[in-house]
Amino acid sequence: MEEEKQTQVKEDTTERSSAEPEEQMENQIFIVRTAIGREDQVMDFLLSNAKKMGGVFSLIYPHGMSGYILVEGDGDTSIKQVAFRVPYVRGILPKPVSYTEVEHLIEFKAENVDIHLGDITQIIAGPFKGEKAKVTRINTQKAEIVVELLEAAVPIPITIALDSVKVVGKREDVKDEE
Repeated sequence: MEEEKQTQVKEDTTERSSAEPEEQMENQIFIVRTAIGREDQVMDFLLSNAKKMGGVFSLIYPHGMSGYILVEGDGDTSIKQVAFRVPYVRGILPKPVSYTEVEHLIEFKAENVDIHLGDITQIIAGPFKGEKAKVTRINTQKAEIVVELLEAAVPIPITIALDSVKVVGKREDVKDEE
């Protein structure tokens, strides 16, 4: 009976000792603070340093998160070395973040967009912001639509991203107006 206990203890310790290095080898994600509007330049500097020094596996500038860059690497020391003396870096947040905390920023989730030919949309981003337009073509693979401005003297087709418009009138509404 004592022999069985000894083997169980040995198995438990071997499991613990083999599990601990895996946790230490796990990559960590840190957040680097940057000057707003300089994220692309900081990404270029960090990428250049990461290629020279190693220890960093990915750099991500999430859309809509100005002034922050996600950096995945071996640990905080390798990330600090890569970010050392990089212009426009304002600091590194001291604690790593888990993947689940930043998953929504990283993974692309295709949304079911309810836009059809003939719908009236309002452009919410870009140079034509605030203009109303009629949908003439939809490209779901590229997530783009082609619209014609309603208030323009000459109808010119404009290709814009799906997330740059919101539907203000369905095609049934358009038929009623005509």
